[in-house]
Amino acid sequence: MASNFGGLIQSVGASWLMTSLAPSPALVALVQSSTTLPIMLLSLWAGAVADNLDRRIVMLCAQGFMLAVSLALAVCAWTGLLTPWLLLGFTFLIGCGTAINGPAWQASVGDMVPRPVLPAAVAYNSMGFNIARSVGPAVGGLIVAAAGPAAAFAVNAISYLGLILVLARWHPQRPPRLLPRETLGIAMAAGVRYVAMSPTLRIVMLRAGLFGLAASAVPALMPLIARDLITGGPLTYGILLGAFGLGAVGGALGSRRLRSLHSTETIVRIATLAFATGAITAGISGFAPLTIAALALAGAGWVLALSTFNVTVQMAAPRWVVARALALYQMAAFGGMAIGAWWFGELAEDHGVRLALIVAGALQGLGLLIGLRLPLPQVEHLNLDPVDRWKEPETAVPIQPSSGPIVVTIEYRIGPGQVVEFLTEMNERRRVRIRDGARNWTLARDLADPELWIERYNVPTWLDYVRHQQRRTHADTANFDRIRALHRGDAKPMVHRMIERQTGTLPWSRAPGAREMADPLTDPTRSS
Repeated sequence: MASNFGGLIQSVGASWLMTSLAPSPALVALVQSSTTLPIMLLSLWAGAVADNLDRRIVMLCAQGFMLAVSLALAVCAWTGLLTPWLLLGFTFLIGCGTAINGPAWQASVGDMVPRPVLPAAVAYNSMGFNIARSVGPAVGGLIVAAAGPAAAFAVNAISYLGLILVLARWHPQRPPRLLPRETLGIAMAAGVRYVAMSPTLRIVMLRAGLFGLAASAVPALMPLIARDLITGGPLTYGILLGAFGLGAVGGALGSRRLRSLHSTETIVRIATLAFATGAITAGISGFAPLTIAALALAGAGWVLALSTFNVTVQMAAPRWVVARALALYQMAAFGGMAIGAWWFGELAEDHGVRLALIVAGALQGLGLLIGLRLPLPQVEHLNLDPVDRWKEPETAVPIQPSSGPIVVTIEYRIGPGQVVEFLTEMNERRRVRIRDGARNWTLARDLADPELWIERYNVPTWLDYVRHQQRRTHADTANFDRIRALHRGDAKPMVHRMIERQTGTLPWSRAPGAREMADPLTDPTRSS
């Protein structure tokens, strides 16, 4: 909470300082964009890092980087060296630290609490941030009014120290790593593939991106609401942000009760309506108490929607890929916010702050319409723990982890009356296979033996095959068990694991004095 206080105080200082350096609404809104844009650009990389390395170390490095940048920002502000674009550069760098810290921070919640209480933990995490949001901006406004933006930046730098100390003293118990780490490029591709082949996660990304796009107008234009719509100063701006945060605290406190009464989709609809109503009312109102109430309602909708999206991602992704899934969610949500903040800033500059806020509220209606077509499913019942049934088989041909490509075929015998059901189940099997790393998946039927069906796929290396098999979760077993039940006979489906090899004479074997070639099927040093 101390670190959250510092970040919000810094945000107040940066936004208000920009109104002095460059009164253009577009540049004021770009302060918000410069903070959220790095999340869109770096989150996937940061998620791969968080899934492959010690999340505690990742967070320590990110916090240390933000401490250094905040100190440099405070010094430049105190010495009068800041220009509008230099200020945006510093806020962009702080946003980079936030982007690196975010996936590790969010994923670490699941390392601290068991799955049944994860939704409450995520909501309380959001509540902790929004308690700071309810008071921090007002404190930030007081600091800026009394001592200037440089003091706000200095307070933010100091606020990192407590969290760094706590992270340094935290030593969580982690299961032993049985397989080598993936390279970052492969890990990023695996995260994108997992989300792309997971219908629930795709819906969350779309809905979160649209919500972030429309919701960005309120925080981005908050300084202009304070200055232009209700003619206040930095203290008024802090009070408005405080009202927004106080509403968010109320939303977090009410989330558990709402979860017990309503579905995930219903909660998101309630949140969207609350935010839209608050944004439109703030745009229409010129009366400070009404604006404060409207922003509190928008804050409640903000935290309800974002925490629900966050919980859905965490509950719909297994632990091996959860940081990357959260990173892609953050890219969608904060990418929408970054684009929206810029667009609404331009709209406010050309047509006024009031119209921009009304358009933002109306745009939330599009999210409600999409929710009718693509509702968020319930995911609390999913068991995404690994099955641990599969054991690495012995091979007659010597093989190394890097040997490959590996081709796998599985033979099923399916009766004529069960073909339609089999094809339906195999469609789901295809999705699970590709999601977990399989390539070139196909299903073929033998023309001479109509009961014989062959599933075929390949993976780049034997290590990739082992990873693919170990990623199967309890939630996947129902599909695998139904397919096994459709297979005729007492024997299990026949599995063939093969290493792919090219035929023909290799060019170097024809060179004068070339040594006799080793058999590529038996010599592991010849594996691809």
